Amino acid sequence: MANVRVRFCPSPTGNPHVGLVRTALFNWAFARHNEGTLVFRIEDTDAARDSEESYEQLLDSMRWLGFDWDEGPEIGGPHAPYRQSQRMDIYADVAAKLLDAGHAYHCYCSTEELDTRRDAARAAGKPSGYDGHCRDLSDERKAAYEAEGRKPIVRFRMPDEAITFDDLVRGEITYLPENVPDYGIVRANGAPLYTLVNPVDDALMEITHVLRGEDLLSSTPRQIALYKALTELGVAKETPAFGHLPYVMGEGNKKLSKRDPESSLNLYRERGFLPEGLLNYLSLLGWSLAADRDIFSIDEMVAAFDVTDVNPNPARFDLKKCEAINADHIRMLDVKDFTERCAPWLRAPFAPWAPEDFDETKWQAIAPHAQSRMKVLSEITDNVDFLFLPEPAVDEASWAKAMKEGSDALLRTAREKLEAADWTSPESLKEAVLAAGEEHGLKLGKAQAPVRVAVTGRTVGLPLFESLEILGREKTLARVDAALAKLSA
Repeated sequence: MANVRVRFCPSPTGNPHVGLVRTALFNWAFARHNEGTLVFRIEDTDAARDSEESYEQLLDSMRWLGFDWDEGPEIGGPHAPYRQSQRMDIYADVAAKLLDAGHAYHCYCSTEELDTRRDAARAAGKPSGYDGHCRDLSDERKAAYEAEGRKPIVRFRMPDEAITFDDLVRGEITYLPENVPDYGIVRANGAPLYTLVNPVDDALMEITHVLRGEDLLSSTPRQIALYKALTELGVAKETPAFGHLPYVMGEGNKKLSKRDPESSLNLYRERGFLPEGLLNYLSLLGWSLAADRDIFSIDEMVAAFDVTDVNPNPARFDLKKCEAINADHIRMLDVKDFTERCAPWLRAPFAPWAPEDFDETKWQAIAPHAQSRMKVLSEITDNVDFLFLPEPAVDEASWAKAMKEGSDALLRTAREKLEAADWTSPESLKEAVLAAGEEHGLKLGKAQAPVRVAVTGRTVGLPLFESLEILGREKTLARVDAALAKLSA
């Protein structure tokens, strides 16, 4: 596909949403698959909601996810600036051209008048969109409205004909004229609306494919009509192809919203999801590499991605599946990469141990055992804290579960056999605990539970005997002694 140009154009309002990330992913993959151009554009014309903090967060998120862009903030390009707040003169000029050519007109209707006429249309069983009241006002009537002090908005004049387009995801779609009334493009205070600035920027930036959420589908016929007018005026070269991506659904078959906790990208970063794991899962919300394959790299996705393969049906966000896929990607890392990525969770504010108590040698030894058992990187802190804390952080529920009647006798036997064991071999430590269990009529699973809680503070965790070897003989026996003292007390 020649000369593909797509855009990702978020508004800097609040934390990035996983649905927004999925849209960015599909645009980025489409551009890279077709050796095209990704334009990163910031739609920041809503001064009441936009913030510089959110803008910086968007850029940081794009970098963390690994999305590079070819034109946009910090890079520039032939169509700069790439922030809408810096392009107001452009929108004013285009709006004036649309008015002069008759593609747009001034509308003086008040909000109250519009509401009254809409209510009447609904009561009569008719479409309740704008009724064209100001479409063909005489100069005298306009003067009268202005004498009243009315400030007009600018409306685009929709053609009185059906609009049909071939959606890249959904196939052919037709909108009848009665369902797509004239719409506002400039507020009464002169501020341009999204309905104008988005298509104008796409036109001037020569966007060839618009891949966006299904919630914007109803605005497409309006934009197609506007593109036709912009082409007549020489502002646009052509109308882009549109593809509307399926909703991402949350609980209760409802669209995942910014209010849903699992929608925030920051949540996944804080929990220690890998970008490649999260992106692998998000790609499955509407697309698949193969029917029998859920785990793949971002490079494999780029090589195979075609937006026409996207499923138009809503996709349900499943946090457990997302975690499972992330766990697979953690296991796919080489150990050195894994240890480096865990680093933030091994120091303040996440680590509960003092910095001087952290032992790099022990960390390197335990890392391969931890890597195979984690879903997210933040789990590393609880998994290895027993190595670096002076005493294990005992979970009282785990203590109550493991320390049953007779546990003190078992622990004394286990201590004797561990003291005599070969501490250069986890197999020797396993045999010691197994032998202690056999003396008390217990299988290994039952026998090792009190030992695990005494040494690590928890009933579940990393492989016990490898953990004991890495912790060392002296500390292990001291913790067993402490547990026995607690039991006797």
